[in-house]
Amino acid sequence: MASTLSKSSYSAAIFPSSFFFFFLFSNVAVSSKSYRFSETTETESMGLKREKITHLHFYFHDILSGRNPTAIQIVKPPAYKSSLATGFGAVFVIDDPLTETPEVTSKLVGRAEGIYASTSKEELGLLMVLNYAFMEGKYNGSTLSILGRNTVFSTVREMPVVGGTGLFRFARGYAHAKTHRIDLKTGDAVVEYNVFVIHY
Repeated sequence: MASTLSKSSYSAAIFPSSFFFFFLFSNVAVSSKSYRFSETTETESMGLKREKITHLHFYFHDILSGRNPTAIQIVKPPAYKSSLATGFGAVFVIDDPLTETPEVTSKLVGRAEGIYASTSKEELGLLMVLNYAFMEGKYNGSTLSILGRNTVFSTVREMPVVGGTGLFRFARGYAHAKTHRIDLKTGDAVVEYNVFVIHY
């Protein structure tokens, strides 16, 4: 049986495709504007002045015990002999207070938020992935990011500052960590930090 298209059904069949091509080419015309992937910008145009070095000094309270711990283990290491001394494979999430003096009740200047993991089989060595979120004075709302190795029983540990936000945009530098006190039964520790940061 032969079929024929009426005029109205024929125009309905043709219209969607012509409508499609109209929008296709109109979109091509709109998106033909040139965008740059990258460009060089002068520091002055971003309001950046001369670089300076800032020294920050504070105490880091890592509390694993009690009703309100600030460090929680989220991954336990496999139960085999080589991991017993170092805790190799353990992962902790932290929200540790940063204070002006070694007492946890002293003035709060910020918080250390992030993750540390035991990544050494031979010694207690931690991978630290932290943001120091400051909340004191002109640094309120600014952050510094730390990514480095922390060999806990070394007298002084050095970790790199890899960036920052707020007043610490474009930051780079290093942090020196020195254990002030540690409770080997609970794992609670107070660590003194001296952080040297180059920023604008």
